Amino acid sequence: MNITTDHLNEYAGDGLRTLLLAYKDLEESEYEAWSERLQRASKAVDCREERLAAVYEEIEQDMMLLGATAIEDKLQEGVPETIAILTLANIKIWVLTGDKQETAVNIGYSCKMLTDDMTEVFFVTGRTVHEVREELRKAREKMMDSTRTLGNGFPYQQEKLDPPKGSSVLEAIPGEYALVINGHSLAHALEADMELEFLETACACKAVICCRVTPLQKAQVVELVKKYKRAVTLAIGDGANDVSMIKTAHIGVGISGQEGIQAVLASDYTFSQFKSLQRLLLVHGRWSYLRMCKFLCYFFYKNFAFTMVHFWFGFFCGFSAQTVYDQYFITLYNIVYTSLPVLAMGIFDQDVPEQRSLEYPKLYEPGQLNLLFNKREFFICIAQGIYTSVVLFFVSYGVFADDVTQLADYQSFAVTVATSLVIVVSVQIALDTGYWTAINHFFIWGSVAMYFAIMFAMHSDGLFNIFPNQFTFVGNAQNTLAQPAVWFTILLSTVVCIVPVVTFRFLKLDLKPQLSDTVRYTQLVRKKQKPQGRRLRIVGRTGSRRTGYAFSHQEGFGELITSGKNMRLSSLALSSFTGRSSASWIDTLRKKRGTESPSAQQVSAGVSPQGAEASQVSGGVPLAALETGATGPAGGASAPGPASITEECAVKE
Repeated sequence: MNITTDHLNEYAGDGLRTLLLAYKDLEESEYEAWSERLQRASKAVDCREERLAAVYEEIEQDMMLLGATAIEDKLQEGVPETIAILTLANIKIWVLTGDKQETAVNIGYSCKMLTDDMTEVFFVTGRTVHEVREELRKAREKMMDSTRTLGNGFPYQQEKLDPPKGSSVLEAIPGEYALVINGHSLAHALEADMELEFLETACACKAVICCRVTPLQKAQVVELVKKYKRAVTLAIGDGANDVSMIKTAHIGVGISGQEGIQAVLASDYTFSQFKSLQRLLLVHGRWSYLRMCKFLCYFFYKNFAFTMVHFWFGFFCGFSAQTVYDQYFITLYNIVYTSLPVLAMGIFDQDVPEQRSLEYPKLYEPGQLNLLFNKREFFICIAQGIYTSVVLFFVSYGVFADDVTQLADYQSFAVTVATSLVIVVSVQIALDTGYWTAINHFFIWGSVAMYFAIMFAMHSDGLFNIFPNQFTFVGNAQNTLAQPAVWFTILLSTVVCIVPVVTFRFLKLDLKPQLSDTVRYTQLVRKKQKPQGRRLRIVGRTGSRRTGYAFSHQEGFGELITSGKNMRLSSLALSSFTGRSSASWIDTLRKKRGTESPSAQQVSAGVSPQGAEASQVSGGVPLAALETGATGPAGGASAPGPASITEECAVKE
């Protein structure tokens, strides 16, 4: 038994998954009695788990050891790189596994969570509550002592190490530490009087590995983080033991593999490779957060700009409930005029391309710190909306003052303010859009065109004749928009509303640029400095028919393709190839030229047995060459080009 235990530790240290094999002879009557007890325990209403464990313990005694097995369970491709990228994005990664401690530690080193450059790796293996508490306190004291050696408190890195509200000062400790805790110790660490102490110690470490844990303990660890930390949790797993953890986390991700589909069915997202997690978080997750924040900011802005005009108008109408706009404009403003542009931005917008999001993981941090939409950004949107409403109302009011002109009427004023509002909010969302598509252009400028089309239709004589009580603004749009002063008012309102926004963003970009701004600027510089690649020029070869043979699957042409020779035949000899099904091309040459040589016979005899192989080579060459030809100029024939490239390579060889 001691020898087998040593072997198990050795296998686990090599990162292998181990399993013990044992047997026991049972009488039939003994098994039937045990089976009945198992059935009763499985049907118990109270304490079912404890009763099942007791029944299993009865039969798992006095067993004969057969040996041990070790299975190599390799990491998927890209796991170390994915973990490294997510770590650079300031994402805390904890490993919750049922493997032995040695196996878990080896996996930690394999996926680069644990490194030899770490300051220290703490192992918590206590069997009692007191032992676990002491080990956690010792680990925490060592981390605090290493910090005090820098000076009093946190001296030279104070600005970087100030933790956000709701987090512990212990999390700001410099240095790289790791915590490894097994299932027995974790059971005590998750008790009510010790869970907060365990959480603070674990959060201060760069890597946390919990080994030999049960499915329930996995869920408890996730619930502990959700309870005390203002953080969004994500759990990823591939087996049935991970289902409870996946359901407990805010976001559950299942990996479809060889351990069943239980985790996939219980998850919110699923994919087959762990490396896809970086695209889910750093690309699609970040884009989703960016789009949602822009959507909310624009939503509050356009509605405050629309609503507050009524507030200013109330001072001049005695708050008589008279509206500024036409009743149909009020109905269609959020449904037709401004809904599609913000929808397109919420679906397609992105600040940097996908490749740059993966290249700069730090772009993920604004979402963690909630920088794009918070109280400050909310009040900025409200202030901008109020400012826009002030400009729209008072600029138009100044132009439409009662000076006994044809523009000094309520309906012309309403049309001017409404037109200015639609144009201003459309220009504003155009400034907010960071990634333009054809759909964005169509929705933004199409909404403006739709506004004018609907307005002219509702102010027409036809609708007034049919519904005289509903469409009272008859002829107003045509009369108002025909005045140059109205268009000057619209232009002035747009400039006064938009110029401060553009100025503020320019100064912010120049004086205090964000990382995304720097990445976009770097991308523009790369595009300008990138030399134009040499385009592959495919030249047809009229003196050789090798291109036709490269795409032929007829038996016997493999030797011609793979020989590398440039056979120039007479037109008479070539014309006979198409009408003759010969097993060997050299046989045709021999008959046409009337010559026979031992070497030719020897070659001819060697081609026929390789007919199938030659067909495979002939069929395989163009497939490999097609990808090369795809980079050439567009519009050329797809078949001759790659064949010419293949031929040229064969001749050079």
